Amino acid sequence: MERFARVVLGYHGCRAPVAADLLSGRLSIDDWAPSENAHDWLGHGLYFWEHSPERALEWARRKVARDGLGEQPGVVGAVIQLGACLDLTNVAYTALLGRAHRHMRESYRKAGRPLLANTGRDRDLKNRQLDCLVINWLHRESGQARFETVRGIFPEGGPAYLGAKIMKQTHIQIVVRNKHCILGVFRPNMVS
Repeated sequence: MERFARVVLGYHGCRAPVAADLLSGRLSIDDWAPSENAHDWLGHGLYFWEHSPERALEWARRKVARDGLGEQPGVVGAVIQLGACLDLTNVAYTALLGRAHRHMRESYRKAGRPLLANTGRDRDLKNRQLDCLVINWLHRESGQARFETVRGIFPEGGPAYLGAKIMKQTHIQIVVRNKHCILGVFRPNMVS
């Protein structure tokens, strides 16, 4: 881990029983299951909304309603040391990601395999299969497994007001790949 890595607060939306288990210690951070969906925006890992407990709760509400299990949503706060972070707000890292995509595309072409694409019902393209593939490939195939976290900004939703370039749901997401970057969890003060 980088000696002077930033520490941020992240919020994880989940089912209320999972939140309760994490907060009570019945579920350890080491046993916390990472997301491994093909459409994960920043690759596989534990997802957090940076400094946005309300957005985590909003996401959790939609998720539990979609699952239809009759459970309540929950939010867990986490103190995260970004460590060796693939910070996609830094042009050096977006350039690295671009090079990884070129290498991966060539590898897939040689193997005769088609690349996945980002798709969705609106311009946000929420099914981020290509992005997930590229970031996971960067970690696995290119020897860049040194990244412990990934951080990205996502302009999302419609304009905040007429003519705005500021989107209503713009957010920063963090994916923790190395669980040792989670220094602890806490129950957030929620205003809902």
